[in-house]
Amino acid sequence: MRLLRKALILIHRYLGILLSLLFLVWFVSGIAMIYARGMPDVTPQTRIERLPDLDLSSIRLTPAQALRKTEVGAAPSSVELLTVLNRPAYRFDGITVFADTGELLEMTPDRAVEAARLFVGLPESRVRAAGVLTAVDQWTIGKRVFLPLHKFTVDDGSGTEVYVSEASGEVAGMTTRGSRILAWVAAIPHWLYFRGLRTQPLLWRNTVLWLSGIATIATLIGLILAVIQYRRKSPHIPYAGWLRWHYITGIIFGFFTLTWVFSGFLSMEPWSWASTGGLGAGMQESLTGGELDVAKFPVPFPQVEGVREVQFLTIQGEPYYHLQTVAREPILFSALSLQRREEPFSTESLVERVRAPNPDVPVLDATLLEDYDSYYYAFNRQAPLPVLRIKFGDPDSTWLYVDPRMSQIVARAQKRERIQRWIYHAFHSLDFSFLYYSRPLWDIVVVGLSLGGIFLSCIGIVIAWKRVARAVMRGGVS
Repeated sequence: MRLLRKALILIHRYLGILLSLLFLVWFVSGIAMIYARGMPDVTPQTRIERLPDLDLSSIRLTPAQALRKTEVGAAPSSVELLTVLNRPAYRFDGITVFADTGELLEMTPDRAVEAARLFVGLPESRVRAAGVLTAVDQWTIGKRVFLPLHKFTVDDGSGTEVYVSEASGEVAGMTTRGSRILAWVAAIPHWLYFRGLRTQPLLWRNTVLWLSGIATIATLIGLILAVIQYRRKSPHIPYAGWLRWHYITGIIFGFFTLTWVFSGFLSMEPWSWASTGGLGAGMQESLTGGELDVAKFPVPFPQVEGVREVQFLTIQGEPYYHLQTVAREPILFSALSLQRREEPFSTESLVERVRAPNPDVPVLDATLLEDYDSYYYAFNRQAPLPVLRIKFGDPDSTWLYVDPRMSQIVARAQKRERIQRWIYHAFHSLDFSFLYYSRPLWDIVVVGLSLGGIFLSCIGIVIAWKRVARAVMRGGVS
């Protein structure tokens, strides 16, 4: 028993020396993440807000005519109509065709400047070219598909930088001086989103797994030692000075530290244990009900004020226009009657279509939810509601969540994903319904516990520094 105790003490000591600073960084950046949320980017809402209203009167080509200009041949999987460089344009799977002339988009430096200027709403004299990126930089990680990117700095007092994609003609990324500073305090250290590391996916994944895994072991050993080192007789805590404070803070905040680092380990889904299996294949295609046939979409379009973008969709075998405005509420128009669809799709039709790919699997329950449940929810309460939850009797006990207004699958949770929801999301974000939507109570709890973790980490750093300093003075570590 003594040998085991000594071994645990040594392991915890040396892992603490190695990881105490990392723990501090994770706790500090975790607090910042509450308010920064992630890397700076152009959110879908910001993108729609910056798009001008569509000038439907200047459209001269139908979608079918514009598609022929691309010479692709195959039916597109997605079609949008939006404004590009102040002109209406169709986009077919990433290929942009102007709807007034049929010209294919070819980005030039002048056009890139114009796209950036229109996005920020400033004269061209205040938008300066900063080069063309053929590889991602720190702020375009994850945007490889948009390369090459024209980078511009904006003289607006906020240090704004924008990235215009040659492929789309749109601004694909935007940062400000403040958002960049906040990212260096929040997402970058918390997720280890350093460009040199993050652009090597396997190395980054293994680094996060090993660091969080070793941190979990160090924390678990610390909790075990807190129990076995406790004395029944006074003094109950066999330490003094900084070690005593480390013991006390470890007792108070050690469990939450353990759940946070372990759930961080689970965030990388080691061994892909949670997401494999379950139903889902072919179900969205069944809800769609066929290929997207652009010949079914005529011109003119529905006249709705403030339309920024139109998506062409096939829903349950029928063609629909999905009109997007600054408001988040979806607007659907039938392309056949040009009448607005006010009613959601029926529960019966949705259940029938999601069952079609797996007719032998029973549907155990289909419930229209007016509020979120434990597996379908959103921090900002902006995920679509109502939603149809369909439970299947397959071996993986799959649950599907379908938006009845759009006839689209918006979430899935099979048995192991529901387990991961509790051992990862619940532990890492404390997203229990009684707390998650009760702000600022949730902030107070999470920030308070994080401050306790910071205190615990700082004490660990002091102890580690003193021990290392003594070891250097003695000529070795003991």
